[in-house]
Amino acid sequence: MRILILYGSYRADRLGIRLARFLTDRFAALGDDATLVDAKAVGLPMLDRMYKEHDKGSAPPAMEALAERIRTADAFVFVTGEYNWGPQPGLKNLTDHFLEEWFWRPAAIASYSAGRLAGARANSIWHAILPEMGMPVIPSTLTVGPIAATLDADAQPTGDAGGSLERAFARFARDLLWWAQAAATRRATNAPPY
Repeated sequence: MRILILYGSYRADRLGIRLARFLTDRFAALGDDATLVDAKAVGLPMLDRMYKEHDKGSAPPAMEALAERIRTADAFVFVTGEYNWGPQPGLKNLTDHFLEEWFWRPAAIASYSAGRLAGARANSIWHAILPEMGMPVIPSTLTVGPIAATLDADAQPTGDAGGSLERAFARFARDLLWWAQAAATRRATNAPPY
């Protein structure tokens, strides 16, 4: 399965990138084509015009390339921190540049924070945002906090919290891959209704 791991922090000291890399590595180890999409590296401007509002072939190159990646993905994992009880603006901005490109593929949410709440409020908010954009959200979720005590600088699990993350990832991955395979099978046999 082709899985995009989407991450959106623009901070200088980004700890959440550890979770994004952990997920990319773990899905790749399962044999999936997992690609990290770092909003900061992609560098889309603040939303002015969505991808679909550009004339064909006139979208900025980074936007055009990402649109193709999204269209050809089988599933998405949104890795989100929590900013003032809400989602990261960088990830939300990247997501909002597209719409139909997301349709008919499942999404999963993994959240984190420096504290014990593990980004749970942002996690919950993404559960409302993503279906509005045409993505069913799987029931399994990951919450990681405190992130510095769970993943080291090389994105390797540490201590009891890291062990818990490893165990939780197994179910999270099975859930996402089941939905991704089901959706891929359905898209191959029946065109989406719109």
